Amino acid sequence: MNENKLNAALDALANQYPGPGGVAGVVHEGRVVASRAWGYKNLGTAEPMTRATRLPICSISKQFTCGVLLDQIGDADRLNDRVARYLPALETEAPRVTELAHNQSGLRDYWALSVLQGGRAEQTFGRGDALPLLGTIRTGHFPPGTGYSYNNGNFRILAELIEAETGRSLEELYREVIWDPAGMKTAELTPDTRQPADGVVGYEGCDATGFFPADNGIYWRGDAGISASLDDMLAYEAWIDATRDAPDGLYRRMSARPTFRDGSAATYGYGLAHMEIAGLKATGHAGALRGFRSVRFNLARERLSIVVIFNHEANMFGAAFGLLHAALDIEAPKHAPVPEGWDGQWICRGTGLLARMSTAGTDATLRFSTFPDVLHVEGDGLKGGEVTVAREGDALRMRRAGENLEVVLDPLEVLSDADGGDLAGRYVSEETGGAVEIESRDGGVYCRFEGILGTGIMERVHPAGPDVWIVATRRSMDAPAPGDWTLRVRRDGAGAVAGFELGCWLARGIGYVREG
Repeated sequence: MNENKLNAALDALANQYPGPGGVAGVVHEGRVVASRAWGYKNLGTAEPMTRATRLPICSISKQFTCGVLLDQIGDADRLNDRVARYLPALETEAPRVTELAHNQSGLRDYWALSVLQGGRAEQTFGRGDALPLLGTIRTGHFPPGTGYSYNNGNFRILAELIEAETGRSLEELYREVIWDPAGMKTAELTPDTRQPADGVVGYEGCDATGFFPADNGIYWRGDAGISASLDDMLAYEAWIDATRDAPDGLYRRMSARPTFRDGSAATYGYGLAHMEIAGLKATGHAGALRGFRSVRFNLARERLSIVVIFNHEANMFGAAFGLLHAALDIEAPKHAPVPEGWDGQWICRGTGLLARMSTAGTDATLRFSTFPDVLHVEGDGLKGGEVTVAREGDALRMRRAGENLEVVLDPLEVLSDADGGDLAGRYVSEETGGAVEIESRDGGVYCRFEGILGTGIMERVHPAGPDVWIVATRRSMDAPAPGDWTLRVRRDGAGAVAGFELGCWLARGIGYVREG
């Protein structure tokens, strides 16, 4: 441990990641070696951020749900026959309970589907809205157990299963199984995002636009919903270290490396991502809600844990990784410049999604999933984390080991201007039961989705390539938003637009047909 460098890195966070406020801390060998709280939990009232301020940890909650699942249910797959109850319209194979916990269900993410069902970012999504939304799902976008796709709905179903089986509330179980043993004295389940703990405010925006309070109205449970202070989270990390060698230790059981049905190694299980940071093995998770960002991870071999939480939307990964590099005195690796010829765009044969690559210096940025992948030169190809890309003639072969996905990317001509007149019209989807209206006027193309959640806002549609468009969703109920949806036009024998396939990384392969 280089505590001097670590403290300097902590002192720099407020200026490196500017915003209303934040907290960060580091646990090494079971003790808190450094922590910080800076800024304000509410800019309007000037209430300071402290180590005791409870903040939403968002999707970090998933591992707590899975910890309760393992502790209370044991062999979770004994409940497999109950999963279908929550998916009454599902026509394909239902996932196993462990496949829900490992994000291997193949189901499309319900927060992404909320966009296609007409949901608006600020509207109220109550406790009773989740199951009807899950109840619209007719198919998966891949067979259960064969791949990985992040899906918040998996964990909402787990929460329902746990409470139904035990007859107890999720909060009661969190407290008994983890919070009390770990010494998380003030942690609380706050599923209604309109009622944050301690009056904390999350902020959208940045230095360029200014910061403004985020208006959240969703109710989440199991997939997120816990609020905890930095003191709570550091106590959790110390408990992980204290129980690291116990054969029945809960975190040890949760962090066992998962596999897919074919036996290949997966990188996500029981609400924990398995990752490499600076060549070191870690388990952890990030969380996001509009106005909040959080991340925690544990390096078991080094007995090191790091927690970072912002009440704004700065890069929590950059902050946490910077603390790791400082704490262990690790120099950032040096990479070769990316050669010419990698910039461009492609269509993925397997998923139908657009893949775009841009390069600058030693970095190649691949935009395919919700978050961009930063790749570097390795041999004749590119690699970053679990993602590798190699040339295959004019095409590319992309392997995403953590998703059990290997696909060919076919080159797509770049179009920056196209006439959307023949795309305009109303379309309906058998998969979602919803509709979308596409309008083209004065060179601009826009669309608006309708469904069980109402009528959404006008979203921008812009051309990407021949008969390929991008629908840009920048804000939604959950955060981050789905981002760019790939819209691939389908034409009839006469060349007229008959429909299209729409998809993003969280929700792929959704068909629409022209109404009438």
